[in-house]
Amino acid sequence: MRILISGASVAGPVLAYWLTRYGFEVTVVERAPALRKTGGHAVDLFRPAMDITERMGVLPRVQALVTGTERLTVHRSGARRPVTLDLSKVFQAASDRHVEIMRDDLSEIYYDATKDDTEYVFGDSITAIGDDGEVRFENGAPRRFDLVVGADGLHSNVRGLVFGPEKDFSAFIGAYLAVLTVPGGTNPDGLSLSHVGTGRVAAFYRARHMDDARAVFLFRSDHELDYHHRDVPRQKELLRRRFQGMHPDVDGWLAELEHTPAFYFDSITQLRMDTWSRGRVTLVGDAGYCPGPAVGGSTSLAVVGAYVLAGELAEAGGDHVRAFAAYERAMAGPVRDSRAFALGAAKTLVPGSRRAVWGLVQGARLISVLPAGLTRAAARLSTKGIRLHDSMPVRDYTAGSMVN
Repeated sequence: MRILISGASVAGPVLAYWLTRYGFEVTVVERAPALRKTGGHAVDLFRPAMDITERMGVLPRVQALVTGTERLTVHRSGARRPVTLDLSKVFQAASDRHVEIMRDDLSEIYYDATKDDTEYVFGDSITAIGDDGEVRFENGAPRRFDLVVGADGLHSNVRGLVFGPEKDFSAFIGAYLAVLTVPGGTNPDGLSLSHVGTGRVAAFYRARHMDDARAVFLFRSDHELDYHHRDVPRQKELLRRRFQGMHPDVDGWLAELEHTPAFYFDSITQLRMDTWSRGRVTLVGDAGYCPGPAVGGSTSLAVVGAYVLAGELAEAGGDHVRAFAAYERAMAGPVRDSRAFALGAAKTLVPGSRRAVWGLVQGARLISVLPAGLTRAAARLSTKGIRLHDSMPVRDYTAGSMVN
């Protein structure tokens, strides 16, 4: 059975790994000319995604490339002295098994685990998907596949072709995220720096194995801004307007906008679809159910979703009607809970008042000074709050059916 996956970032390679393990013939098409290895930002893997990663045999590589960020110095607008937080305790409160890793590193690890058994086609994109399984490409000749999976992110090409315009399914949740690559600076390893003000947060961090660093910006907006998601000059101008003059550190990061080799800017938007499947096509990860970049655990959700989809297809013996329905049932709860969590997280991480700024900093400070055992015990009482991403139920599909 031949399956085409669009997207080679995270969900695509994880799905390819499990599908090939179950006996499917898999092709991955990626618009970029090669695997992305520059830029990117830090993402989190929580316990369910970590368990899946371990089953894939790549956990040692993931652990070797963690960012190593353990402390955060916070400069609060209006406060004379910064506060330094113990991030290791914050992470321990959120998860029993967690890593922070650069997205491009994670993508490369998953790709390396699949490249020998999966056909990868870079520099191409799907232009049409027929009801009979014929797929047309921007550059390559038409080919026929039994199933097509969109794993191509928030602005999914596959979703647009099959389900319609993104605006029909997206819900802006009041904030924007930007990331740019900057020189490494002089921060000690393991220390991140941030500036927090009403409606905006700027931060600087460097993974311990990297020479360069990342500047991250989050800001609130009561309406969607006027720009196209590929109009980089306009995005940079919007970012400058929001953050210039916040602090000399932040102005220094903004000065790198004209020189940065990699830049990301997007709204923090949820996708809300009644179904992720139509005919021979289904969606996985951000393409189908992005809870909100940076606030909803979308990377872990994508890993879990890819694993579940492959497992359900294997158990159904390739019967996509039955498998897609089971996949959607299994992921409905985690997706719904992640959306709800993201709505609260966006408001908390980008405080909307001076009092909220104070509360955010003091809350994180409290977690960082309390004994780790106490904070973990208290956090375990909430499977819908800070422990949500650790609490997602995931079946073991590894003993499931193989496709002949």
